[in-house]
Amino acid sequence: MIKTLDKLFQRDLEKLKTEISSYKDEKNLWKISGDVKNSAGNLCLHLCGNLQHFIGATLGNSGYIRKRDEEFIRKNVPAKELIEEIELTTKVVEQTLNNLKEEQLSEKFPINVFGYEMTTEYFLIHLATHLNYHLGQINYHRRLLDN
Repeated sequence: MIKTLDKLFQRDLEKLKTEISSYKDEKNLWKISGDVKNSAGNLCLHLCGNLQHFIGATLGNSGYIRKRDEEFIRKNVPAKELIEEIELTTKVVEQTLNNLKEEQLSEKFPINVFGYEMTTEYFLIHLATHLNYHLGQINYHRRLLDN
């Protein structure tokens, strides 16, 4: 299961990097319109912060300190910096998962995130689907607003 999760995270983080790199105009990474309240840039920062916190810091003791509010407040971060953040996140996720033991998957996740206990396996699957959900939003954002 760990190898499968690692492959999925690596695949989707690579897709995130491709999406961010595919914007024709870098300013459009930060564009919002109508009911679209989160820019692609902010979603990218959110995904990186989320994975570095819950996988890197919580499971891998990386020392990462999350500043969740900043993931949505920061604006106009250059695409180059976003890509560097994705690359760092990719390394942190890979290193942490490679050091995880299969038996740890059935253990309780160290943080009670949703008000109920869950296994590490359950929460890692949640994180993979969360990444994929926002990756889809970024793809639509780029195709709709990067004209």
